[in-house]
Amino acid sequence: MSEAISFEEALERSDDLLEMIANGSLSESQIEEIVTKLVASENGARGFFVNYLTTDYDFANSPSIPIIKALSLSPAIVSELLVKNLAMSTATKSIHEGNGDLEQAAGSTLVQQRSLNLLNILKLPQSSEKIAQLATTLQTGVGDYQSFIERWGYDQQQKEAIFNVLPS
Repeated sequence: MSEAISFEEALERSDDLLEMIANGSLSESQIEEIVTKLVASENGARGFFVNYLTTDYDFANSPSIPIIKALSLSPAIVSELLVKNLAMSTATKSIHEGNGDLEQAAGSTLVQQRSLNLLNILKLPQSSEKIAQLATTLQTGVGDYQSFIERWGYDQQQKEAIFNVLPS
């Protein structure tokens, strides 16, 4: 049973984690243990991904083995959040590019690339299922991700951008 953690606590813990990884003060087993605990709950995983996918630390571009191992231990939560992060960053990138805001677009591109990278490295069966469900919703306008699409108000251009970036 995982400890209950608020989203705010998860943000703080994951920010501290990234700083400790950057300064080399954690062993691989400590990194794996902390990430495992964070991603065992939806709030924890959301907080982890907010920081990990947007951090300025370059190590997030090439996830370490302890991080990969930890993420693979919560496949349902991790798959759902990575697919949604991929969709949201792609849609946001489209908006920023359309507005000529290249700095903001670069930030969205970073999250998009890191989300794709993790999906491709982890190769979780649940991710493939979520990607297929999102693709179906984007193509048909109905399905498991319709409320997600509607909640964020994605327009046709954003939906096409999301569909085009989905891994096969």
